[in-house]
Amino acid sequence: MNASDRTPADLLRSALAADPARPLVTFYDDATGERVELSVATFANWVAKTANLLQGELSAEPGDRLALLLPAHWQTAVWLLACSSVGVTAEVGGDPAGADLVVAGPDTLEAGLACSGERIALSLAPLGRRFPTAPAGYADYAVEVPSQGDRFAPFAPVDPGAPALVVDGTERSG
Repeated sequence: MNASDRTPADLLRSALAADPARPLVTFYDDATGERVELSVATFANWVAKTANLLQGELSAEPGDRLALLLPAHWQTAVWLLACSSVGVTAEVGGDPAGADLVVAGPDTLEAGLACSGERIALSLAPLGRRFPTAPAGYADYAVEVPSQGDRFAPFAPVDPGAPALVVDGTERSG
C-alpha cells in the first residue's frame, strides 16, 4: 500500500504495481463445484473493463447509485471495485426502483426490472459465460464487457469522502 492510496481503486493499482501475478481472489461455488482464482492482473483487467462499461456505455458518473443484486461471487467483487473506480455508489441488495442502474443475477432479474435506468444481467455461470438469450429488459454483461478497454481512467476524479458503498442501509465512503 502506498501512502497516497485513498480509495479501493487506489489499493488495487498499488497491488497491481507491486505484484501483478499474485493471487488476489479465489472463489468457490459449493453448488456447482466451480473454483476461480484471479491474479491481481486478471482481477484488475475485469475491473477496468467493467468500469469502462459503466462510464462509457452506461453513462454512469460520480454520485449515481447502482443496485447490486448479486450473491457473494467473484463478479460481485469486480462490480464493487468498478463502481469505486467510477465514483458510483454501490448498494448491495439495494432497491432497484430508487437506483440509477441495476446489476442483477439470474435469481434477481424480476426485482431488477423496477429500475428505470440501465440494467445489466449476469448469468454467474462458470467462466463468466453469457445467457443463451439476454433476459428481456437487460443487457448481458458477458456480451458487453469483452469489448471494453483494458485500462480505465475516470472522466471525473473520485472523491474518497463521497458515498461509495451501502450495505444494510449503512452508507460508507471510499
